Amino acid sequence: MANKPVVEVVGLGKSVENGGEPLIILQDISFSVTAGETVAIVGASGSGKSTLLGLLAGLDIPSSGDIRLDGVSLTALDEDARAVLRGKLLGFVFQSFQLLPSLNALENVMLPLELAGFKASTATARDWLVRVGLEHRLKHYPKHLSGGEQQRVALARAFAPSPRLVLADEPTGNLDAATGQQIIDLMFELNAKQGTTLILVTHDEAIAARCGRILRIQSGRLG
Repeated sequence: MANKPVVEVVGLGKSVENGGEPLIILQDISFSVTAGETVAIVGASGSGKSTLLGLLAGLDIPSSGDIRLDGVSLTALDEDARAVLRGKLLGFVFQSFQLLPSLNALENVMLPLELAGFKASTATARDWLVRVGLEHRLKHYPKHLSGGEQQRVALARAFAPSPRLVLADEPTGNLDAATGQQIIDLMFELNAKQGTTLILVTHDEAIAARCGRILRIQSGRLG
């Protein structure tokens, strides 16, 4: 069903202990995202937007409320089951790239494909690196790639398994303005061609404005 939510967030809260007192990071967050939407989460530093993205990915668990990805409740799953769901459903683009230093560009893109059981992982990974303009960097290790090249590898890695959902956390945060613009253009181009649902965290209003919808977080609440 085309309008079925890919992401449903209901009454989400997150708090941590801080000197014996609870520190509230997120409070009573509710929203849904349907297939193919592009959504920006914006807010000041410390507003809780990156925490929210980590919860959406199942990298952390909420203190209250629920998150459903493709109809599956994350709070009902243990850590291993959340990892399996992540592998099937979503790709993640990190601000700090998070490439494995011991793997070259091709191997970094192949890894999620192999974990997902793709038969032609080498050919698929190579095709995606060509699509992001890195056909001449297949055998290069992360330490020999520029920041922009590393983020292109990260984009290829995120999109290669054809995930239903891509999450991006400040994807241009460690890049200069010109390179960052190229990466954002590429990310939206890949997203449009794949028809993926995209949720990105950014402090850049110009990037946020390119999304179909903007969610603003202020002091842990949706504004």
